[in-house]
Amino acid sequence: MKQTFRQIITGAILALLFIGCSKAPITGRSQLIMVSPSQELALGFESAKEVLETQKVSTDPVKNAQVKRIGQRIAQITEALHHVNYQWEFFVIDNDQEANAFCLPGGKVFVYTGLFKYASNDDELAAVMGHEIAHALARHGAERMSSGQLQQAGGQVLGAVMQSRGDPVQTATVMQAFGIGTQLGVMLPHSRTQEYEADHIGLVLAAKAGYNPRSALAFWEKFGASGETPVEYMSTHPAPANRIAEIKALLPKTIPMYEAAKR
Repeated sequence: MKQTFRQIITGAILALLFIGCSKAPITGRSQLIMVSPSQELALGFESAKEVLETQKVSTDPVKNAQVKRIGQRIAQITEALHHVNYQWEFFVIDNDQEANAFCLPGGKVFVYTGLFKYASNDDELAAVMGHEIAHALARHGAERMSSGQLQQAGGQVLGAVMQSRGDPVQTATVMQAFGIGTQLGVMLPHSRTQEYEADHIGLVLAAKAGYNPRSALAFWEKFGASGETPVEYMSTHPAPANRIAEIKALLPKTIPMYEAAKR
């Protein structure tokens, strides 16, 4: 029997759904990811190059040492527990107006100097860096791109991106999937599901690296009071109060991990 075009497309999408099913680390949430790890890493490295070409890297020795120290400890735990083989690099971006951080696939971590006014110590900064590394570990950017592919019924989005390196429009598409903007370092929202998941995974990674998970509460309380984030119904980022409640619920699980790491 001759298949209709609709039947062919439906079959292709179902095949992609079957091939792309995976589970997020630690939480076990089912994910649809149709971007290969090698494609994701290539896009991550391209995006890192874009950031370094458009943003000013800080030469502050204290901030750079702190970010590298915390990042390397969390990276060691990430590699030991989840067998990733990233090419880790840690950068401080000189921009006091942006209280942001992000981690690209492959382990390129960026922290903006504006974040330091809310992160008073290593434990608080580790909560943020753990969260951002968790986004990369859980492949949230690839998951977002896969959702876009599915909406385009066949993967034209990734194909166009991979074939159009250097095109500003396509570069912006990739950067948005990874949760960052190409102008002024503006952070773009992941879904609330991914944000809560990154909180969970990041808290576990930081605790196992020896950073006190209670400090995540202190950071988010200060950040929430700053007015840096919109109310939840206007954003896919969780409201600070809801995020704090979720972190409190995770403390009975993560504090023993922290205490074991400190022994």
